[in-house]
Amino acid sequence: MRTQTMVQLTDRLVRLLDRRAASEGTSRSQVIREVVEAHLAHDEAQQRVARFHEAYERWPETDEELSTAAASARALVEEEPW
Repeated sequence: MRTQTMVQLTDRLVRLLDRRAASEGTSRSQVIREVVEAHLAHDEAQQRVARFHEAYERWPETDEELSTAAASARALVEEEPW
């Protein structure tokens, strides 16, 4: 389902939008949809990162976990046939 929305753009944005639509062989509407989707996806990703950082600050890894991770990394490197 789609909902039509009116958006007012500056002349400069319309020129840029038309240029991009022409170069991609698509419509203004399609370019606007793609740009809005990309922007919202970026925002969602930034929010997930922020939640991850907040959780990490509340529950950081323990010294034991850090030691185990370092030992695992060393073991993986040692297995390489350099």
